[in-house]
Amino acid sequence: MSKMKFMPEGWSEINLNSGLNLDNVQDYIDNNEILQGYVNKCDENFNLHVDLGNGIKGIIPRKEVEGINIGEEGLPKVNLCTGKVHKLIQFKITDVNKDNELQLSRKQVQQEAIKWVKNELKPGQMVKGIVKNIQNYGAFVEIGGGVVGLVHIEDLSVARIKSPSERLKIGQKIDIMVKSIDRNTGKVILSYKETLGTWEENSKKFEVGTRIKGIVRETEKNKNGIFVELTPNLVGMAEYKEGLEYGQEVDVYVKKIDTEKKKVKLLFV
Repeated sequence: MSKMKFMPEGWSEINLNSGLNLDNVQDYIDNNEILQGYVNKCDENFNLHVDLGNGIKGIIPRKEVEGINIGEEGLPKVNLCTGKVHKLIQFKITDVNKDNELQLSRKQVQQEAIKWVKNELKPGQMVKGIVKNIQNYGAFVEIGGGVVGLVHIEDLSVARIKSPSERLKIGQKIDIMVKSIDRNTGKVILSYKETLGTWEENSKKFEVGTRIKGIVRETEKNKNGIFVELTPNLVGMAEYKEGLEYGQEVDVYVKKIDTEKKKVKLLFV
């Protein structure tokens, strides 16, 4: 069992058989340690049963499963409990019962993580993240301690895309930038495109006069040209051509790279 510091749950496959034993449990409680373990099952009362390694078992009562998404009764929704089965989650040890089963709280970790977000996290800061959910308008990414932020589709890349799934997939581990924070609510807005390189960095990957492959991303309605993605953060424009569709892979010739205007001119091969 290793110490965590507001990393996304499951970021690393930690060794569950190191450190913790029944003789030093009180040290972990006294030191306010954040630990991680696998959820084996969710019982009929929606308590979570956790494997801590070394034959040690723990239980997270339903009321201690969530510190953010809480219903009117002070309990998390059922799906938030059942959805944790066979996953790594973070928690703290709060007590040991007479059967040497550890009492655990994921809620405490989330509450501390929210304080970290509200008081310490800064816009422009790079953090680790795991993609948890994808919607048409963006992706939800956990950045630590069960705290989830939103990255809007327009912040996934410079090249315009129709679905976030063209850039990310659920469970993917990424580096991501904090774009803004609501200090009152703890709501975090993220941006992914800053991790994909600048225009200058990406344009250096290509040379004038070479033939490369690109992806059609946008055709101008007035038929002035077609935008072709060379990398997620580098788009060039080619002359208009009938019959091309969004997402189609095409061969293009690099005609000009204008570093001053940050434009790439292309020709269809």
